[in-house]
Amino acid sequence: MSILLYVSILGSFLFFDYCNEQIVQFLPIMTDKSQNLKKAFALYTLVYVLALIVAIIVGFTYRRLNPVFIVLIADIAATIVVYGMGRVFHNASLYDAYWSVAPLAITIFWVFGSFPHHAVMIRQVIASVLIFIWGLRLTWNWAHQWQGINHEDWRYRDLRENNSRWFWLIELVGIDFMPTLIVFLACLPLYPALVVGKNPINALDLIASIVTGGSIVIEAVADRQLWKFTRQKSVSGEIMTKGLWAYSRHPNYFGEITFWWGIYFFGLAADSAYWWTIIGPALVTLLFTAVSIPLMEKRNLAGRPGYAAIRKKIPALIPWFPKNN
Repeated sequence: MSILLYVSILGSFLFFDYCNEQIVQFLPIMTDKSQNLKKAFALYTLVYVLALIVAIIVGFTYRRLNPVFIVLIADIAATIVVYGMGRVFHNASLYDAYWSVAPLAITIFWVFGSFPHHAVMIRQVIASVLIFIWGLRLTWNWAHQWQGINHEDWRYRDLRENNSRWFWLIELVGIDFMPTLIVFLACLPLYPALVVGKNPINALDLIASIVTGGSIVIEAVADRQLWKFTRQKSVSGEIMTKGLWAYSRHPNYFGEITFWWGIYFFGLAADSAYWWTIIGPALVTLLFTAVSIPLMEKRNLAGRPGYAAIRKKIPALIPWFPKNN
């Protein structure tokens, strides 16, 4: 069975090498925003379909393992595919949608592919629906802002420019594999909630539903408000301080963090023996508070003259009433 895993991964890399020259030649013509954006989305979709196919092959190869380890191995294989295609396209942002897409595939497998005999159906339905609402909305939010195959996140561009020699390793470990591992660990509470948890529906499920559903609303509203602001602002460097952004400098990140704590509560409600899956939401919290927020703060301070004053008034993450100077 291991041979099939190696063949799948090796075949993916051979595919990358074969396509590299043709795709690089194709990139210059993908500049027209109307027609070529559709082509870009088609290529992006093909990459993720290829990643899914490889993940299914690898998962089937190791089908006798525990469903948690099957997901982990398949997750790694899919990440290798996306990473390889990111190298082909010279664009690390090819990985961007993985964060919101992978949990959907994990949920489907654990509900339908791992034979959950003991799980409570009501909890399965509620948790799965919330995961899909979150994942589809977040993917849509990314898609309607995406500018095409040549568009790369500013953070990745900075890393590429400052670490050109070692960017391939930074991309592999920091941009692709680290988020994949964090999302996998954040999804672990779904295993007791969807597969093995025997506890009947209880008060913790209600808390989980409120936290998770509320987080989706907060993140959706914050993203919508920011999108409208960026389209309507008339002055470069203008700062968003309306709506939810009047109470938190990063309300969208607050929504994302609390969403994963809500998922953890579902797992805890299903089986308290899985308390240790707290590592997932804890790492998500650490990722945003130690990496994402500091990077955004540094960029805003450099590009927006009034941002230092905003920092003194509005909390960084947890929404609260602004301070009066």
